[in-house]
Amino acid sequence: MLVDLMGRMDDTLTLAIQGYGWLPNRLRHSPQDVVRTRLLGQTTVALRGPDAARFFYDEQHIRRHGAIPEPLRGTLFGKGAVHTLDGEPHRVRKAMFTALLMNGGYDGLVERAETAWDAATRSWAGRQVVLFDETAPVLARAVCEWTGIPVQPQDLPALAADLVAMVDGFATAGPRHWRARRARGRRERWLADIVTQVRRGELDVPPGAALAAVAAHRDSDGELLDPQIAAVELLNIIRPTVAVTWFVTFAGHALHRWPEHRGRLRQGDAVFAEAFAHEVRRFYPFAPFIGGRARTDLTWRGTDIPAGAIVLLDLYGQNHDARLWPDPYRFDPDRFVGREIGAFDLVPQGGGDPRTGHRCPGEQITVALLKALAVRLARLDHQVPAQDLDIPLHRIPTRPVSGLVMAVPARSAAPLSTH
Repeated sequence: MLVDLMGRMDDTLTLAIQGYGWLPNRLRHSPQDVVRTRLLGQTTVALRGPDAARFFYDEQHIRRHGAIPEPLRGTLFGKGAVHTLDGEPHRVRKAMFTALLMNGGYDGLVERAETAWDAATRSWAGRQVVLFDETAPVLARAVCEWTGIPVQPQDLPALAADLVAMVDGFATAGPRHWRARRARGRRERWLADIVTQVRRGELDVPPGAALAAVAAHRDSDGELLDPQIAAVELLNIIRPTVAVTWFVTFAGHALHRWPEHRGRLRQGDAVFAEAFAHEVRRFYPFAPFIGGRARTDLTWRGTDIPAGAIVLLDLYGQNHDARLWPDPYRFDPDRFVGREIGAFDLVPQGGGDPRTGHRCPGEQITVALLKALAVRLARLDHQVPAQDLDIPLHRIPTRPVSGLVMAVPARSAAPLSTH
């Protein structure tokens, strides 16, 4: 740890070195699941556990406005995004997302992803492919068709690469970060122009499609979104969908390491497929933590949290907490069979109620896509040749170093439908 001019310890460098392990390492020695430190010279308090998640998601305690660092807004979420809002502006903007992304409205997206996957896997026959690289264009094609965003087939690889770059560069400095910024700038300009065309009646959009909904949305002030903000929010639909690439790749990694799960997935057991999806999201690292700022002077389990302090909720550590998940470093989908998951227990994409709070409203989409594609992946005839399958925990977001190379035989059978 570094020491600032006032003699206080700063954990910024330690976070950069340890990555996902930083908060679990700090909290391991705290019986109250709370630790006070400094990041970038600012007072920071980190919490863990279901009770901490309830505390964190209470808007009387924690605000998001002004809490998300500019590098994160400039790469992952976008400036002016729903993630940066609080109170009534957040509720009104969030309602648009929940109407589009929850309660089965995404069935058409899953069907399109299955169709795109089947078409892609037919082209893999007789080749070695990198699962990570091949999955991103599949999901980009599916989500653009579903949202009504017009993309020519030859433009899909570049779009997928830009969407991946925005996610891959959110927690780093250097080339990955600047690649993410350039990708976001390109895609915001592209989508802002499309929104303008829709509003002028120059582009037909299927009724009910996300593009039409975002273009027509009025915020809490009764005004249409600025085209730039509309572009940001469209990216906050298509970018997280393509980010499911990470989980599909982790699913392939899990099926290689624990092939005993293939049989049940191949049979299309929907209950097991959902349990498998939840275990992939619990076991493998994606977001290490989330943050906000204290609205007022607070206290959590005897630790003072001054107004304006950064407050972090440890996601990776909670998803590997033995008090919630016995033998947490064992990959075991059956832990989710027949288990009702509390709103503040499994938190790979945050906690609480996504309809009213800041939990990701696209979580149901993530699970549905992962269920469908994990079944297809289990049914796909392939071998995993020797390669570097390490998942480095210092890299955020991480993934298998090789991206998971698969050798697909020339006569690989087309996967059966999950319907």
